[in-house]
Amino acid sequence: MKLFDNKIELGGFAVAGVVLVFLLPMLNAFVPEGSFLHFSEYHIGLWGKYITWAVLAMSLNLLWGYTGLLCLCQALFFALGAYAFGMYLMLHAGVDPVYNTALPDFMDFQGYTSLPWYWAPFGSGIYAIIASMMIPGILAFIFGYLAFSSRIKGVYFSILTQALTYALSLFFFMNTATLFGKSFILFGGNNGLNNFGEIFGFGINEASTKRFIFVGSAILLLVVYLLIAWLIKTKLGMVQQAIRDSENRVRFSGYSTTHYKMLIFVGAAMIAGIAGAFYVPQVGGINANEMVPAKSLDVVVWVALGGRGTKFGPVIGAIVVSVIKSYAQVEYPNSWLIILGAIFMFVVLFMPNGLAGLPKQLAPLIDKLKKKTSASSSPATSSAS
Repeated sequence: MKLFDNKIELGGFAVAGVVLVFLLPMLNAFVPEGSFLHFSEYHIGLWGKYITWAVLAMSLNLLWGYTGLLCLCQALFFALGAYAFGMYLMLHAGVDPVYNTALPDFMDFQGYTSLPWYWAPFGSGIYAIIASMMIPGILAFIFGYLAFSSRIKGVYFSILTQALTYALSLFFFMNTATLFGKSFILFGGNNGLNNFGEIFGFGINEASTKRFIFVGSAILLLVVYLLIAWLIKTKLGMVQQAIRDSENRVRFSGYSTTHYKMLIFVGAAMIAGIAGAFYVPQVGGINANEMVPAKSLDVVVWVALGGRGTKFGPVIGAIVVSVIKSYAQVEYPNSWLIILGAIFMFVVLFMPNGLAGLPKQLAPLIDKLKKKTSASSSPATSSAS
């Protein structure tokens, strides 16, 4: 099975792999600071964050671009994965100098003297990594079963996913919750989880650690790309795209569209979750603001700009919008949302296939210009001869 459509895609994938996995980390490690070739620690963290967002965009594209499900809770799955690994990082932040305990600050502040039972397993890094995929996956399974078995689709599915996001973001903004008469401490409320110390025994702020996490994020991006390239050419992928084009025909053909959609929904949630696990150590924290509905709408813009239903479009869209956002939030901090809205409207009105579809969209215009140019030059050529 050929994973790449042509040599250009294969070449682009190979170049991206070499640049992200080898070249940029080496420019950071071996080129001295001050050289224009040096890739600074700031840019390692910044581009590492962009890469995890690109993986998040690919996970939404799996749903929206290939299955026709516009999910507005993908940032929620991403944040849940970040919280799961953030709990591991929080439990290895070291002894607090104020309270003189190894408990997270917000637990000390609220009078806790021991770790709650539901926090204890996250002391294991392996458990936290698995949980960063399983927790979003389990939530997606439960929600997907209820939604797809009820044959909820289209705009109603989108509204439900947004409602789920809103409800859970409010829950994570709380400091404690009361269930069955017992009070449970949650995940830091507004402040979330931050002030991390180490990751797998290495200082989280050390340059080598940041490079390792960056390389890990880049490998994740490449693996997810290959996974999607393989998936869309399998029978599962074919059915998935047929559901996008006409779900009723697929159902009448004898396929259980509910099972197929659930499988894709859970898989996309797990991809978003592991992306969140790589995101949290690179930004140094996670809080409930990362799962509010607006964050999921950002992901929709990334995919729309890059080109939904294409393998590399969401990656381009996520990085382009993120770069513009980083610039606009410094130069035009009060106008960023207007700029984002303008980008989305422009793409919807004039670039329905996004940046990835731009060459195909412009091809007729370029051919027309070539014919016009050759026609205008023909008389001059004839007269000269």
